[in-house]
Amino acid sequence: MTLLLAYSLRNVWVRSSTAALTIAGLALVSLILLAVLMLGNGLNRALIESGSPDNVLLLRKGATTEIASGIYRDQAHIVSTLADIARTPGGAPLAIPELVALISLAKSGTDSPANVVVRGTQPEAFALRPQVRLTQGRAWQPGTTEIVIGAQIAARFLRDGIGTHLRIGKRDWLVVGIAEAQGTAFESEIWGDVDQLMSAYGRDSYSSLTLRLSSLSAFHALDAAIAADTRLLLQVKREREYYLEKSLAMATFIRLLGFTFTFIFAVGAVLGGTMTMYGAVASRTREIGMLRALGFKPRQILSAFLFESLLLGALAGLLAIGGGTALQFVTLSTMNFSTFSELAFRLTLTPASALITMAFALGISMIGGIPPAVRAARLSVAAALRAPGR
Repeated sequence: MTLLLAYSLRNVWVRSSTAALTIAGLALVSLILLAVLMLGNGLNRALIESGSPDNVLLLRKGATTEIASGIYRDQAHIVSTLADIARTPGGAPLAIPELVALISLAKSGTDSPANVVVRGTQPEAFALRPQVRLTQGRAWQPGTTEIVIGAQIAARFLRDGIGTHLRIGKRDWLVVGIAEAQGTAFESEIWGDVDQLMSAYGRDSYSSLTLRLSSLSAFHALDAAIAADTRLLLQVKREREYYLEKSLAMATFIRLLGFTFTFIFAVGAVLGGTMTMYGAVASRTREIGMLRALGFKPRQILSAFLFESLLLGALAGLLAIGGGTALQFVTLSTMNFSTFSELAFRLTLTPASALITMAFALGISMIGGIPPAVRAARLSVAAALRAPGR
């Protein structure tokens, strides 16, 4: 069997031009699949990873997004007095009411506008969401018209960065800091003082209230306490679950579209691989006859050709994963279907997506290689030795 495997490796090398074309076709299809998986991973990281398992989001009953929600000041105060809420080092409850609004900004170098999320919050938001950290400048001073912008906003809309003025809610706001958030959706937001933003928009209610639980097990007790208070009329969601719901529609659409194209190209790749292997069988018919004459059994011939096909698939899979590694440096932007705002994210390669891609490449090479391998194994010794060619 070792001799047959060496024979297959030699034939891949000798027919390197044909093998390279087959590998390139398989790799392209596999890379399309990997790109779809990386898109999904990037969206998950941007949206789902924005939420923390320790955080809880409160919205008005019936509201599906922060923008469509409303929480009055007295309601926010009542919630902050409840038990099971984590405390700051100073002993204050880590419960932050926030205002969420949209503004339209033109992308740098173009006149194309896009909606951007503006979040009125408090400086304690950095403690509530530790993945958000300042990389340039400083946080806004409470009571001022200063703002901090996410790294993606700085890169795509405000290349001048710190010192830039933005018009938000009929006021001019000064950019004093730039923040990164480990690739999550907060990098596509603008943060500022919640009271100043409410005044600028003429609002008398917050959009949402986010708090940190004292422990993971405290969620149900907090939910029951809020449900029992008829003054609140609020719904309680784990922050991670909220962002998961917001990602489902967009991720499903992208994956469905991507998998459709992958299936179409995969059919072509299977046909191409099958034709390549049939050509290999036809050109090596006499060689196969000699191997049979030397005592090699049909199943060994079958195994040798399947090994050759799988080898091409493995090389294609590795090439696709290499391409996926390069795609990690690509940043895309799309509209968040739930908030109709700009969302920028990076394509993300994970071990699971790499394994799926390799399995896919091996699978389509196996499907394409089985018919030619069966034909090679069924060739009779006499017919093979009489075949023209070498």
